[in-house]
Amino acid sequence: MSQPQRQIRQDNRKTVNTYNPATGEVHKTYYLHSKEEAGKIIEDAHKAFLEWRETSFEERAKIFNKIADILERDKTELAEMMTRQMGKPVEQGEGEVALCANICRYTAENGPKELADEERDIEGGKKGIITYQPIGVILGMQPWNFPFYQCMRYSMAVIMAGNSTVFKHATICFETAERIQKIYEEAGLPEDVFSVIYVDNETADELIAHEKVRGVTYTGSAKVGKIIAKEAGEHLKKTVLELGGSDPYIVLKDADIDDIISTCVEGRINNGGQTCIAAKRFIIEEPVYEEFKEKFVEAMKAVKHGDPMDRDNDMGPMANEDLREKLHDQVKETLEKGGTCLCGGEIPDGEGYFYPATVLEDIPKDSPAYKDELFGPVAALFKAKDENEAIEIANDHRYGLGGGIFSGDEERAIEIARKKIDTGIVNVNTYGLALPNMPFGGVKESGYGREHGGFGLKEFVNIKSVLVGE
Repeated sequence: MSQPQRQIRQDNRKTVNTYNPATGEVHKTYYLHSKEEAGKIIEDAHKAFLEWRETSFEERAKIFNKIADILERDKTELAEMMTRQMGKPVEQGEGEVALCANICRYTAENGPKELADEERDIEGGKKGIITYQPIGVILGMQPWNFPFYQCMRYSMAVIMAGNSTVFKHATICFETAERIQKIYEEAGLPEDVFSVIYVDNETADELIAHEKVRGVTYTGSAKVGKIIAKEAGEHLKKTVLELGGSDPYIVLKDADIDDIISTCVEGRINNGGQTCIAAKRFIIEEPVYEEFKEKFVEAMKAVKHGDPMDRDNDMGPMANEDLREKLHDQVKETLEKGGTCLCGGEIPDGEGYFYPATVLEDIPKDSPAYKDELFGPVAALFKAKDENEAIEIANDHRYGLGGGIFSGDEERAIEIARKKIDTGIVNVNTYGLALPNMPFGGVKESGYGREHGGFGLKEFVNIKSVLVGE
């Protein structure tokens, strides 16, 4: 057991196992904190906050740059650790760690400017000061699909703002949470400014009511997000919620199909398709539908899945068996309701939680491939008679996180992206994951609030007005 784990009383204590998804074998066993122990960690985090808020932005930035140095130093080791926990191909894990280092450096450079006091002239010769002050302990609950990034995305922002945070990771990624805490403290972050709690989801939800928790940030399902929002609302606590998506990618008739196929495949299979902002629904104008379908299916058939430590493989396994079963049930239900499978769609023989790259078409409106999120390497194709119908199909969904448009007319595509697509993020002639300098978040059942781009720095602060007389 790790040092934090040894600190947990182990008499009659509930444990959880984590598994290597490539083999199905037990990876590690963890003892869980009781609600009382987790509450004590929150109390300690509050005490740490009272001191941390007095540090300068320059001190914070120095620590953040040191964190980036450690991430870059240990990049491959950390990537391999993620691979053993949730099956991410090791090369993609290295990319995730590099992104986290960039987030650290971006926050170190831009955080002080974004959070600096502002002055405004007030009528009558008075002066107004706007100051961004930290509020206290922020409870973070994050998923398993990007084990480092999901944690660092929120924690860098709230810690730079002067808050402390208590972090509950997905059970399968407890090892990552433990390692992040060690990295932060190795870089010089004071003890308890970032703390990890090892609890189940029910206990984490109950901790929202703790009097020292001032805000909650959560990434995960809309179903759980609604529960968290309700609990936080009852206690009038601020929340930021990122609740997944079923991102539409529109292919207009003037798009160069040969040029976009590899981008579309990457958008669907990156991280084994287990990405909130994956390209999930492809909506193609009728004149180019057959060409796109033929070339896309051919490329998806060529996708290699296997040992995620082998850099020649495009995809590793899904993160656990339950996720694979749910995805396969969604595929089967879509086919039973009238959909067509163009490739994949069958669970392969052998050990591990693998699922092949799959393409569906003829999607009925009452099927999971139309109305739900397929969190795995399954693409849904839709034929649209024209641009207007393509936009209508794209927006006909309860989620609104990301999306994209492929077109030979960039200016037209930008106009559609700006005004017509009802999502928080739109890619034009590209696919990409999050960027430190661009806001990230969604609308509708994809949640609310923004991270990155300076916006996340101000989600959990008191935007305070100070009025000064003549």
